[in-house]
Amino acid sequence: MITDRTAPAESVTLTAEVENLVDSAEPDAVFRDTRECGGGLLLLGLLLISPPTPRPKTDAR
Repeated sequence: MITDRTAPAESVTLTAEVENLVDSAEPDAVFRDTRECGGGLLLLGLLLISPPTPRPKTDAR
């Protein structure tokens, strides 16, 4: 980590906290599987492009 020695102590602490957040592992050992995400996106896409439910026909006389 590159540290600027002329920066105030507050920004150095903030920089260190941000670096730790960026480099941290996923919380609580939750790992997302690419196949599961892809399957979910595929399902969502299919639902969005599916035809709308038919409406009951009205008697126009």
